[in-house]
Amino acid sequence: MNARSNRRDRRWRPRIVCLAWMACVLPGCALIHHDSTPYAEIAPEQINLANDIHLARDGWPAARWWTRYQDAQLDTLIDQALVDAPTMVIARTRVAQAKSDVELVRTGSSLQVVALAMLDREHVSAHGFLGPFAMNEPAQGLTGPWYTEGIVGLGASLNVDIWGKQRAQIAASLGVSNARIAETSAVELEISTDVAQLYYGIQTTYRLIGLLNESHEIAAFAVQAHEARAARGLESRTLLEEARAQQVAIERQLASAQAQVRQLRESMRALVGAGPEGLRAIEPVALPVSQAALPATLSYELLARRPDLQAMRWYVEASFDRIDAAKAAFYPSFDIKAFFGFDALHLGDLFTHASQQINLIPGLYLPIFDGGRLNANLSGAREGSNLLIEQYNQAVLNAVRDVAQTGSRLQALDEETELQKRRIESIAFTRDSVEAHYRRGLTSRLAALEARQPVIAEQVALLTLNGQSISQEIALTKALGGGYRADPPVGLTPR
Repeated sequence: MNARSNRRDRRWRPRIVCLAWMACVLPGCALIHHDSTPYAEIAPEQINLANDIHLARDGWPAARWWTRYQDAQLDTLIDQALVDAPTMVIARTRVAQAKSDVELVRTGSSLQVVALAMLDREHVSAHGFLGPFAMNEPAQGLTGPWYTEGIVGLGASLNVDIWGKQRAQIAASLGVSNARIAETSAVELEISTDVAQLYYGIQTTYRLIGLLNESHEIAAFAVQAHEARAARGLESRTLLEEARAQQVAIERQLASAQAQVRQLRESMRALVGAGPEGLRAIEPVALPVSQAALPATLSYELLARRPDLQAMRWYVEASFDRIDAAKAAFYPSFDIKAFFGFDALHLGDLFTHASQQINLIPGLYLPIFDGGRLNANLSGAREGSNLLIEQYNQAVLNAVRDVAQTGSRLQALDEETELQKRRIESIAFTRDSVEAHYRRGLTSRLAALEARQPVIAEQVALLTLNGQSISQEIALTKALGGGYRADPPVGLTPR
């Protein structure tokens, strides 16, 4: 019994020593000395509009929102831009890169197996740990001091993610990948609204050129009429020069408008990513009637409708996972390494049964003293997360501001447009009256034509308002997220 008891004691002694060692060492591992309080998410009541901001229509933009204008040219330009625009290519490349990063991080928790083959020609020192092998004693199996060692086999390693550090790193990478996908939708929205803005900028300028040409014809007739009267001595040359000055002013406006069309077209070509001949001619079309709509409430719905906010939200979520990974780094890590193959000091003995080698190496790594590196890493992760939370909160406030300002501007433009239409009606009455006098022979043709100029000037002012309304309507579509729709967001839960 004593012999058996001694054997049992010897068998348990290493385990007891190991447990005692762990009991002594574990309390001495690196500790989290301080972790700052996470910042709070923006309050729901701040994601709303003032009560005095409203439009005639209610609702959110639809997918492919630009098709509501029923303009085939615009549809073609936006579709082309969403495929060929360099910024779209960059966004898609960033998504592919983020997916590769996820796969790279994910492989860290998988079993790794490699094939090994090594040849080592070495000279053994007679004064080192392998000193006896430096002798040349073939009878004893010593053929030193030169040896050609060969190793062939398979090596494997596996990190055991006990505390979830690897899982947190994978989750953080997935969060970045999801953010990049949302950013791609944000780029699509940016490109589509920019194309629409440029397109209707061109169409508005086309309409302006038409009004200016009409005004130029009247000015040209006025110059001819005053020139004929001045030549007969019926009036002073002053009126002629005033008419010429007005004609030159209109010609200058025409030149400026035509230059603006060329500039807008070049901006469109660069945005679409077309070559010198890759952009079709843009034909004039009538400006659409405003169809702007504003939802009655925003709240968390705005967060789901704005791809840029969704991207920032994913970055914040990824920062929480980085904090989890930083905390897990304070705990012990465990891995297993293994090798199976052949190892021999002589190549002739390499593939013999006696040269077989098997290694199984479980490893436990416990941080004890790290000079504050782990705490600094956790602090950096926490502060980086807090910074992202505040940037997200500010982005939400900016989004609400954009919707409010654009909606308010559209509301004001609607009122201005109605007033301008009434003004044109009043001025048009004077024009119609003068033209009626001309038809009865009571006034000259010049007077009838010149009576049209104030109406044309007011029509230019109305055109400017219409162009601004379309521009603001597109801006509101962008502020509301276009046709983007993500899952309803849940509250951020800092860790």
